[in-house]
Amino acid sequence: MAEVNVSAEHEYTVRITGDWRGDLSPIINKRQRVAVIFPATLASELPTFNLSETEVSLLPVPDGEAGKSSHVLTHIWGELARLNFTRSDLIVAVGGGTITDLAGFAAASWLRGIDWVAVPTTLAGMVDASVGGKTGINSPFGKNLIGAFHSPISVLIDSSWLRTLSNRDFAAGLAEVVKCGFIDDEEILTLIEGKNVQEIRSNASLVNSLIERSVTTKAKVVSNDFKESELREILNYGHTFGHAIERVSGYSIRHGEAVSIGMVFVAELAYAQGLIDEALLKLHRTALSSLGLPISLSSVEGGKNWESLYAAMALDKKARGNSIRFVVLHKIGECSRLESVTEEQLKSAYEKVLV
Repeated sequence: MAEVNVSAEHEYTVRITGDWRGDLSPIINKRQRVAVIFPATLASELPTFNLSETEVSLLPVPDGEAGKSSHVLTHIWGELARLNFTRSDLIVAVGGGTITDLAGFAAASWLRGIDWVAVPTTLAGMVDASVGGKTGINSPFGKNLIGAFHSPISVLIDSSWLRTLSNRDFAAGLAEVVKCGFIDDEEILTLIEGKNVQEIRSNASLVNSLIERSVTTKAKVVSNDFKESELREILNYGHTFGHAIERVSGYSIRHGEAVSIGMVFVAELAYAQGLIDEALLKLHRTALSSLGLPISLSSVEGGKNWESLYAAMALDKKARGNSIRFVVLHKIGECSRLESVTEEQLKSAYEKVLV
């Protein structure tokens, strides 16, 4: 078992353990009411909670990005009202990143903030979404534009959940792991070098090491910049274009797949600006493609609609005024912001990821 501490608006621990049920029990035993928010697809995986003094309610919601909606959030608020949820009660989010985003925002908004615990069940949820206190929902205006910073009181990572993932979903989670390698921890890139998805996921020790290293990177960043005033933006490496791809495709593509293409896009942009060398540009393509991740828009629905992609990037959270800003590398572990990029420069990078 490993533990990583996070300091934000309060301190909490990310426990990388093999027994999420055992770690959760003493937490919920202290509460009068607990609401477990989870995707309906995981109903058979949840244990029966037999606690004499705690009222545990299971609240299934739609899985995937479709669940991160105002309609579903309103439904959760209604259930919390029906259950007479107070500030001393607890929400437990069991699921992937979309579930922890949604349930965390429900916790942030109910009574202006109640406690919640994250139990991520996907690799992307373990290394990214569940850590750092970013919560939110999607809207017709864009992804994650509506939300709040509200940290969990604990994150319980149990890698045995990963058995439920397809290779495609596991690879999508690895995109966030690779991102951590590029922005902070080069050893991650060394550990995955020359390995495909099946080779990685069949090595439990390697998987847990990659999770711990990625969580350590994120914990270090968010502990120094909880509300994304500057430093935390590096965690969005590849996300500006990635979120645009997700929106234009109608979320038909996995988040990690979109971020993979987004990292290649921003590497092309940085290379054209003379910020990185050709070797680092090529490393983006080889590291991601070896994991079976897409590095072009060739098979993305709506991916060839430049006007829509450009409009979606303009709504990115890092934008300031009329300027679209990008996190770029200078070398592995060294990032900066690229501002005042012309549409022509952006379109040139976009053309490099078309096929």
